[in-house]
Amino acid sequence: MSATPPFIPQIRLYQDWLKKTRGLQFNDYQDLWRWSVTELDDFWQSMWDYLDVQSPTPHTAVLARNTMPGAQWFPGATVNYAQQVLRHVKPAHEAGFVAIISNNERGQRREMTWPQLHQQVAALALHLKTIGIKPGDRVAAYLPNIPQTMIAVLAVVSVGAIWSVCAPDMGTHAVLDRFTQISPKVLIACDGVVYGGKEIDRTEVVDQLRKSLPSVEQLIVFENLGGQASIDGAVNWNHIVARDDAQVQKFTPVWLPFHHPLWIVYSSGTTGMPKPLVHDHGGTMLNGMAHKNVHYDVACSYDQNSWGDRFMWYSSTGWIMWNAQLSGLLSGTTCVIFDGNPGGSKEKPDWGVLWRYAAQEKVTFMGGGAAFFASCMKANVDPASIQGMHTVRALGVTGSPLSAEVQQWGIDQFKQVYAKAGLVDHDPIWWCNISGGTDAGAFIGGNRELPMVAGEMQCRLLGVSVHSWSEDGQALIDQVGELVVTQPMPSMPPFFWGDTDFARYTSSYYEMYPAGKGRNPKGGDGDASAGAVWRHGDWLKITTEGRCIIYGRSDATINRHGLRMGTSEVYRAIEALPEVMDSMVIDLEHLGRESFMPLFVVLRDNLVLDDAIKNKIKRAIRVALSPRFVPDEIHQVAEIPRTLSGKKQELPIKKLLLGQPIDKVLNKDAMANPHCLPWYVNFAQKRAT
Repeated sequence: MSATPPFIPQIRLYQDWLKKTRGLQFNDYQDLWRWSVTELDDFWQSMWDYLDVQSPTPHTAVLARNTMPGAQWFPGATVNYAQQVLRHVKPAHEAGFVAIISNNERGQRREMTWPQLHQQVAALALHLKTIGIKPGDRVAAYLPNIPQTMIAVLAVVSVGAIWSVCAPDMGTHAVLDRFTQISPKVLIACDGVVYGGKEIDRTEVVDQLRKSLPSVEQLIVFENLGGQASIDGAVNWNHIVARDDAQVQKFTPVWLPFHHPLWIVYSSGTTGMPKPLVHDHGGTMLNGMAHKNVHYDVACSYDQNSWGDRFMWYSSTGWIMWNAQLSGLLSGTTCVIFDGNPGGSKEKPDWGVLWRYAAQEKVTFMGGGAAFFASCMKANVDPASIQGMHTVRALGVTGSPLSAEVQQWGIDQFKQVYAKAGLVDHDPIWWCNISGGTDAGAFIGGNRELPMVAGEMQCRLLGVSVHSWSEDGQALIDQVGELVVTQPMPSMPPFFWGDTDFARYTSSYYEMYPAGKGRNPKGGDGDASAGAVWRHGDWLKITTEGRCIIYGRSDATINRHGLRMGTSEVYRAIEALPEVMDSMVIDLEHLGRESFMPLFVVLRDNLVLDDAIKNKIKRAIRVALSPRFVPDEIHQVAEIPRTLSGKKQELPIKKLLLGQPIDKVLNKDAMANPHCLPWYVNFAQKRAT
């Protein structure tokens, strides 16, 4: 019995289309990739046509201005992210496919049909218009991974307003650090969540958020815990979305310029407040569909060449992969979501939760963070024992480097899954291993037609001119360097909210490789645009075969299981404690190893770090930020290494703890307190052994 249905991979369909409509044929994937990053106009126009992007007005160019920053894409075109989603209502419904399947820890399974999705999006959108929300206004949300969040974002952007969301596991300070920067007019929130078997009431946090955000004119509350939320002046979500009249039925999203802001997401750097990155409708939509369809091999559920795709990528709303999950709706794919702890509860650990759910719902693409799959391997999860698991044909992974051991574990497990289902000729499970960022989307990813090598990602994505560069701007092969992007992508953020002079934007990505710095040969092998070069902050090695390995962050940003946080946010939380005089946190995300994050603290005179102080520090981080950012260890030190200008030496100490010699990572003459270094050298040596 053969396991592989007669479906052609989406990337092959695209290449067949290129040959038929453009007369283009390539020797191999590397040839195709080089064409896609050297002939940007031809490639992105082909994606526009292949994906049938709709615009009532024609564009006058594809890439009207090729420079970074400041690229100008598809001038003249008008689009809307929500319109692209809702165009699937009629055909998907007639074909019998639902839009969203959801479940949670309480077993509250729901199916949302495409007409139901349209009705609730339209009802909320009309309500927003009634209360005066206009294009360009910001609407903020404090919601978990539930269908209502997807409804809310589609309603907001359908009227031209700008969406922004924080997950309910984030504390008041962390949320306000984000939302105060964008002055939202509406706050949509829930009364609480259930996580790890516990009900977590968030009504006090929601009330604090509303009182601390004077720009908010209306608070809308969804009663996620099933009771009646007691927040004065709040408007009930269910009352709004119950509307179903003629206006709702005929509602259509407003057409907007290609570059109109879609949502604001946050990417924390090593200093200052979280960066409020603006993504636009056109670039996010086009880039998202191109990569989802061609590289993830996730098709429209009702397409004749579809596997009846059901797309699940487990994520918190605080992670950019929630946005990636949402993008499945752009292509008419059924999205399968779960709200809760994928590891069960503290009292009853269970890493089989998502696997059983995926099998129950006949999921075809199952994605999650690398840490999730590593935890499943360590917990001896046995997918082969779960009936129905054989529908999964791809495992998506991102968030941190996936070790070769975990990847091989997945291949071995699914060999048994398919064998037990009688599918003896089934291809090995395909790992779609991707890397990118909140900032601009994915850079590196999968290709179903290329070989899989455990511990490596298969290819650089089409249209993404990603390279590994040395510090002086030389392209590297088979060596670890800085991950750079040398040509514009439609999904790059046009600006940061409130960054009127582009100073913060430029310093975040273009300071290391300004215009003119770097090797610029032709042929898609390091060529740069007319402007500067995007430096992302990851260590990357590209093999001679074109495969890629990410070695973690090259800056001091914290990346805990895919969720990024600036070290400055940790410092604000703990240095407010009277006991803590100074601190430094280091995230040792490292290829093939479990993430390790130590915190070093300088305490007030005569204080000794004991369990009481440790617990107080951990609680401060949980409350202000999230439990995800609680350090693995806390150590008392005499001093924090600082430069002569007073900056904490986070990155040099990180390199030291990763095994580099002290004289290679630090210039003692440029330090204010070099006498403190022996303690850290000794700590690094002990950790190494």
